[in-house]
Amino acid sequence: MKHMLLGGCCLGLLLSCAPNQTTQQETADLAGVVNPMIGTDFTGNTYPGAQVPFGMVQLSPDNGLPGWDRISGYFYPDSTIAGFSHTHLSGTGAGDLYDILFMPVTRPYKEAEGPLGIYSGFSHDEERASAGYYRVRLKDYDIVAELTATERCGVQRYTFPEADASIFLNLKKAMNWDYTLDSHIEVVDSVTIRGYRFSQGWSPKQHVFFETRFSKPFEAMQLDTTAIATKSRGRIGTASVARFDFKTAKDEQIVVVTALSGVSAEGAHKNLVAEAPDMNFEGYRQRATEVWNQELAKIAVKGGTSDDRVNFYTALYHSMIAPTIYSDVDGAYFGPDGQTHAGEGWTNYSTFSLWDTYRAAHPLFTYTQPQRANDMIKGFLKFYEQHGALPLWNLYGWETDMMIGYHAVPVIVDAYLKGIGDFDAEKALEACIASANRDDYRGIGDYKRLGYVPAYSDQKRWESWSLSKTMEYAYDDYCIARMAEKMGKAEIAKEFYARSQNYRNVYNPATSFFQPRDEQGRFNPKFNPDEYTEDICESNGWQYMWSVQQDIDGLIQLVGGKARFTEKLDSMFTYTPASDEELPIFSTGMIGQYAHGNEPGHHVIYLFNKVGQPWKTQQYASKVMRELYLNTPAGLCGNEDCGQMSAWLVFSAMGFYPVDPISGLYEIGTPLFEEVKMQLANGKCFTVKAPGASAERIYVQSVKLNGAPYNKSYITHEQIMSGATLELEMGAEPGPVWYE
Repeated sequence: MKHMLLGGCCLGLLLSCAPNQTTQQETADLAGVVNPMIGTDFTGNTYPGAQVPFGMVQLSPDNGLPGWDRISGYFYPDSTIAGFSHTHLSGTGAGDLYDILFMPVTRPYKEAEGPLGIYSGFSHDEERASAGYYRVRLKDYDIVAELTATERCGVQRYTFPEADASIFLNLKKAMNWDYTLDSHIEVVDSVTIRGYRFSQGWSPKQHVFFETRFSKPFEAMQLDTTAIATKSRGRIGTASVARFDFKTAKDEQIVVVTALSGVSAEGAHKNLVAEAPDMNFEGYRQRATEVWNQELAKIAVKGGTSDDRVNFYTALYHSMIAPTIYSDVDGAYFGPDGQTHAGEGWTNYSTFSLWDTYRAAHPLFTYTQPQRANDMIKGFLKFYEQHGALPLWNLYGWETDMMIGYHAVPVIVDAYLKGIGDFDAEKALEACIASANRDDYRGIGDYKRLGYVPAYSDQKRWESWSLSKTMEYAYDDYCIARMAEKMGKAEIAKEFYARSQNYRNVYNPATSFFQPRDEQGRFNPKFNPDEYTEDICESNGWQYMWSVQQDIDGLIQLVGGKARFTEKLDSMFTYTPASDEELPIFSTGMIGQYAHGNEPGHHVIYLFNKVGQPWKTQQYASKVMRELYLNTPAGLCGNEDCGQMSAWLVFSAMGFYPVDPISGLYEIGTPLFEEVKMQLANGKCFTVKAPGASAERIYVQSVKLNGAPYNKSYITHEQIMSGATLELEMGAEPGPVWYE
């Protein structure tokens, strides 16, 4: 990825912070600085293909084989490509989508036994990727495939040799969790086709309609259909594979433009006409680059190494992959009630990994994407109207019920407390309360009755992740209380503030850990905080110890005061698992028991600020930024998780982080760069200056805000929005505690 590294050298020119204007010259390099290959190896589960910010289309190569490593469709160590599909998930660990798969070949073509099927080998030496663009040579056919995208359209350009050539459209192929239910392909004219693919996987009823236009008429079409049947229902649909044949001259290019819709074939047609009216691949590529440059330029950095800049802008890029647009150009979208709805004056979104992203990704959007944040919340409220509860983890219009909590709540409350958007606050509070009071859902009834979700001794009544649910529900209840309080609804606030203290009910003073309890209130005497059990969500007792973002002071007192809390916090980072201990796949990026590869601990490094030891926050934040985010395909230490892993780096690299995502307070850490400028939607510019900041000079010696000495461990939302300048004096040794 040499071209990407070269681009990073020019970023010192990007520190202009003129209100609401960015020149082409200023932003020219940013899309090229992004390295989409980061996270495509190890456990990152990212994909390298083309997308515009928050786009419905994620057009990317598929290696063609199933497996957890290939959950995003692409795994860097693989050497095959079986096509380019239009939908993917970024770093979720969930094997779904891979819709509308095209594959160009020359005849005769190579076909392996399933699951691989038709394929080609490729080399990374002949592969390029930048924000909004992907290119690879399919070496078995000498075809160069290039990808770019608009919001709702994927654009492919194939450069062929002189050959009998074909382009396959495979609506039958399914991988991992995905299963084709029905599909259809029809010819509109000699250059246009349309159809749909319905599938089931993580999303129970995923509908993707498409319309495709070729730049050259196909000479012939062959359609292969296979019945899809189940034992219980018999035939349920048709699996379709089409082959479109062409005669191509040497270096002849065929452009393939495909529009998607979750609503209808008509919707796909409208999207195609509106966003891709011609076959100008270079024009679409240039526009995708411009859009990425505009978004990436909202945060400008100076200093750091070339790799630091690549890692930062790739993280900022990854933070804008999801959520994804899920409405057509006319506003129509498919809702969780199975009906089509009109979204007038706002854009609907899907792909909300809220258990992950409420922590830092959505707080980042309040600065970089306030209009989108407003639209997302409007979509939440429509989802509530159509489903009876706020989304938990929705995908393509449907609720997947993946993960825990009701974490649309902090997203709503954070925006409300910051005064963002024009969504209906009364309706929003109603939706939050309704989602928190589903007595028959995931132990909430028991949680309200007992003050915790019990780990029933009766296995028939056992509730998985009981401890984690108690902790997550308590945080969300606190968020509801904050919103109700600001709205003057004292009784509601009182009720939910009380519920927010339920975390105390699962604390065992005998072990000084939070533990699962049964329905009789008994703690398991065999509890081991090192162990990963089904009572704790993707974590162990150490890692969930700190999930009390709403009441860190209360947690400190619960543990036994600052000194005891500090000892335990130190142990978190120094108590290393046994060398022969087999850790689960989500426990990666380990520093002692701290697992940066999974989200529950993302705020923990910043808790040293709370006990008057900010140098430890600085030490560990620097270690994570410089050792666990790397400019390599294996450069992410855990699942990217729809932007949360990357949002952590964006905030931390700027020098601050939201321990409590709705508090409007951001704990000061250590910046990765000498200067950061964040352009705000109100036309102001927030600046962090840290002259001399480097891998050797990571410790804060003193702090100024707007030129005056500053005595807080945190900065506030109001200070950021005012366009303040935060100045950090950096040194090679721990500095004094600058705050009260």
